[in-house]
Amino acid sequence: MRRHLYVLFLLLLCIAFPLQPAMDALGAQQPAVAKKTVTTTQKTTVKKPAPATTAKTPAKVAAPTKAAQKNPPKNQAAKAPQSAKQPTVAAKQVGKKSQPVASSRTAVVTKKTTVVKRTTAAPTVARKKASARRPTLTRKKPRATATAAPAYVDEAGLPDIAKQISSRSVMVMDAGTGGVIFAKAPDSPRQPASTIKIVTAMIALKSLSNNDVINVSRHAADMPSSKIFLDTGKSYLANDLINAVLLASANDASVALAERIAGSEAKFANLMTLSAKMWGAQNTVCRTANGLTADGQQSTARDLANLFRYAMQHDEFARRMRERAISTSYGKVLRNHNKALWRLDGAVGGKTGYTVAARQTYVGQFTRDGQTIVVAIMGSESMWADLEKLVNYGFKKQKEEQVALAAPHIPESDPLRIN
Repeated sequence: MRRHLYVLFLLLLCIAFPLQPAMDALGAQQPAVAKKTVTTTQKTTVKKPAPATTAKTPAKVAAPTKAAQKNPPKNQAAKAPQSAKQPTVAAKQVGKKSQPVASSRTAVVTKKTTVVKRTTAAPTVARKKASARRPTLTRKKPRATATAAPAYVDEAGLPDIAKQISSRSVMVMDAGTGGVIFAKAPDSPRQPASTIKIVTAMIALKSLSNNDVINVSRHAADMPSSKIFLDTGKSYLANDLINAVLLASANDASVALAERIAGSEAKFANLMTLSAKMWGAQNTVCRTANGLTADGQQSTARDLANLFRYAMQHDEFARRMRERAISTSYGKVLRNHNKALWRLDGAVGGKTGYTVAARQTYVGQFTRDGQTIVVAIMGSESMWADLEKLVNYGFKKQKEEQVALAAPHIPESDPLRIN
């Protein structure tokens, strides 16, 4: 039994004795690690002295005493490696040839720059989103495409007659309704010249019969051309003189009729002004029976169109206006001055005029394909060319308006609208 205990004791000694050097070595290793760490810290501090703000960090690590190196406390031995980590990081930054404080500032600036980039990137994203929404707004209210209009084109896409004609005042009117198809300075007062003779002829048709006898005064016979050269020693039928006024634009015949009806040309001119107002010409003032230039005498393109539209409703007036040539009771041939009767398709009647002050004037009526228009021109330098353009334009525009009125009304809708 003793022998067994002795053997057990020897075994314990054999086990415990080798463990003692290992325990001593373990206790000696911890102060050595701390010493190396401190030494590194001290070297770093000597090479790169830190500013006052960073001097506090190395001060926290104090040099261990000999007793601490032999038997360091457990708490200090555990804290030493943690405190040594900061100088180690600083030592690595020193190895990059930059101060710890400078590198920390650089890191801060880099973070700020990153933040700035993020803030500036936000509007870009917002703009992209905003631009992505624009097609939706365009679909909701589409804008009209701005295209360059060709030369001499009006709003309806038709030729801009106002820039292609020489006439200073124009009216193109629907003969049936009196509606305006085209107008250029329609209410600008101008000398009417011989176009005003339509009023003279209308009053004569209403006041005289065809077989009434007309005597000619010296005042009437002395009128300038155009004229039929009436003889003061002869008498003429009212029918012949009315035809001479409308077809041959005779100035002498106009005055002879005026004196027969009103007693004098001046009184007849007042009657003309009153009659013109009743027939739709509110801005017309007459001073002569034949339209020769006179102070205070005026008319407008709108008035002339209204007067001719009214006169053409009188059957006798319309019949005479269609004649290209007619023979008088005394054998004289009267030729119509209205060349539109054989130049323009659809011409049914018209009256020309010219004076130096008025320039070329015209008023007439045209019919094509069941459509009828009245065209009045004042102050023209190329009357027949202007008239052709205006007549063609008037019928084309009138037809388009009729098609537009006949088309069924379709309410506007936007299928792309997003509610």
